[in-house]
Amino acid sequence: MTLNLTQFSVFLVLSALIAFATYWTCRGSASRGNVDGGERDYFLAGGGLKWYFVAGSITLTNLSTDQLVGMNGAQMALIAWWELAAVFGLLMLTFIFIPVYYKYNCTTTTELLEKRYNNPHIRALISLLFLLGNIFIFLPAILYGGSLFMSNLFGLDISLYTIAALFALVGSAYAIFGGLRAVAVSDSFSGILLLGLAITVTLIALNAIGWDFSGIPKDRLTLIGAPESDIPFATLFTGMIFIQMFYWSTNQTITQRAMASPSVGEAQKGILAAAAIRLLIIPPIIVLPGIVAFKLYGDIGDATYGRLVGDILPTFLSGAFAAAIAAAVLTTFNSILNASAALWVMDIHETYVNKRPNIKRLSLWVSVVMVILGFAMIPIFNNPENSIIDLVQRLYGLLSMPILSAFIVGLLFRNVSAAAMSIAVLYGVLFYGWSTNPFGEANIDLHYIHMMAITLVSSVGIALLLSRLLGHKPIWDAHNVFSRRSLAEDVEPFGA
Repeated sequence: MTLNLTQFSVFLVLSALIAFATYWTCRGSASRGNVDGGERDYFLAGGGLKWYFVAGSITLTNLSTDQLVGMNGAQMALIAWWELAAVFGLLMLTFIFIPVYYKYNCTTTTELLEKRYNNPHIRALISLLFLLGNIFIFLPAILYGGSLFMSNLFGLDISLYTIAALFALVGSAYAIFGGLRAVAVSDSFSGILLLGLAITVTLIALNAIGWDFSGIPKDRLTLIGAPESDIPFATLFTGMIFIQMFYWSTNQTITQRAMASPSVGEAQKGILAAAAIRLLIIPPIIVLPGIVAFKLYGDIGDATYGRLVGDILPTFLSGAFAAAIAAAVLTTFNSILNASAALWVMDIHETYVNKRPNIKRLSLWVSVVMVILGFAMIPIFNNPENSIIDLVQRLYGLLSMPILSAFIVGLLFRNVSAAAMSIAVLYGVLFYGWSTNPFGEANIDLHYIHMMAITLVSSVGIALLLSRLLGHKPIWDAHNVFSRRSLAEDVEPFGA
């Protein structure tokens, strides 16, 4: 296939318009990024994000190629549970976690851990795990999925790694030079384009088969997963709950947007708007095109979405959709870079290296290193046996449940030993890795989502038990943490 100039021109023009609109919106409020009070401005947009930017940024930060390409690549309705269950996670963030983050005046989610355990080392450990997940799982998955889509849509006879390198360079520029404000604004503009075109793709795809699902196997249309399926129905009540709690309520890349509002109420409006989008719009656009493609082409895996868009959309619309997908890749990519820079600068560098760094310069180097390492990990996702989304979830279980255990213990108890919690976190990483063996045959014959729940519960239990053995008696403290009163009104210390 030769490159269609009309298609490619529309792609370039819309991509440039999104970049210009972002610049124009942010031009009067550029981040200082210096050593004098620049952290909140650079990483939390000065606390000035309106609810609609929060909603748009949360939506686009999550909605990228691992969803549109990876989930449609599974070519089954069952995958919709990842998005339907996400509404639960967003509600948890709205009514439980966000009020706590604001109460403790946190810039990073992990800052809450330092304040609850009265120990900076547990904060640094959890930040390091977040960073490892971003480098070795999310960044390469996003680059691979976006490059695969572009290659299939445009019929490019160039290496996926060349396309990935271009994504990495442009995405880095947003994160490095604009800070969170530029990231959030570009997310919102891109979101309008992407959601509109994704809905269009879904409707045209359904029309292409006359809205007739006959001939498609029942196991690809059901929402009740069998025990051997990708998402067994029982897992919705075990690990799935905790996966959503972790991703939407403790993950810096997501919560950073909501923590950048001027008030709890403004943040909550944005999160609830994102939840409504997640419930009403996202599930159809991440499963129906894949199911239609199964009827049209058969089982073609992660190549599904790019091929379908290229075949069913008029030339000018497929170029516009390429711009929307490129924007989704860039916004998710730069969101992860910005959040990762915040974690490194505030949780590790300022604690162990230099308390007053040049934030913008340091963020630049953090982003460069992460991009290089993430790019080097792309081969893990190139031609995986599982779909992109399944492989991402399996791998991230190594980190998600151990991290979540530290938040749960820290929020529900005080006087817990930070050393005991750190040991429990490391146990969780090793136990999940041994039991599920993401790259080989599992040592425990139980679905990996069930194993996530077991990993979480056992990590919490080990932390509380070890804390007692180390002379720290955990004390139930949830009534203080989740009360609406300010910290100044609390008469008892929160740390160990």
